[in-house]
Amino acid sequence: MYVCTPALVAEPSAFYALPEGQHGLFVGGGGSVRVPKLIGAHRMADMMLTGRVLDAQEGHALGLSHYLTGPGEGLARALELAQKIAANSPVTNFAVLQALPRIVEANPTEGYLLESLVAALAGSSPQAQERMQTFLSGRGGKVQR
Repeated sequence: MYVCTPALVAEPSAFYALPEGQHGLFVGGGGSVRVPKLIGAHRMADMMLTGRVLDAQEGHALGLSHYLTGPGEGLARALELAQKIAANSPVTNFAVLQALPRIVEANPTEGYLLESLVAALAGSSPQAQERMQTFLSGRGGKVQR
């Protein structure tokens, strides 16, 4: 599996396991905070207690990967996504990676305030100003699927 923050790219050979419980340990590194938000505490408990291993398809279906590629295609896809992300405004990328998780965890009143502040900050960057002018003048790219 290749990690291109925030996108996770997996090839068919990827698998997901939480063997800590089978070895008398408890998951660390923030896994007990992040993984249950993706797959639910009940699935994580099952994996830790029984040693269940999810294959690439099962993990993808549960949201453990965002992109599932063919064999040997994962690195190229991850690099393609990294280049696309790197072309964004650095302020926007920072906001998405640092502020978005905090906005999601905040109560709605604080979340709306944080969102407004971050949107104002990101929108005031030189890159955002230039890109908005390009868009408004009709020269901007169309949304692509």
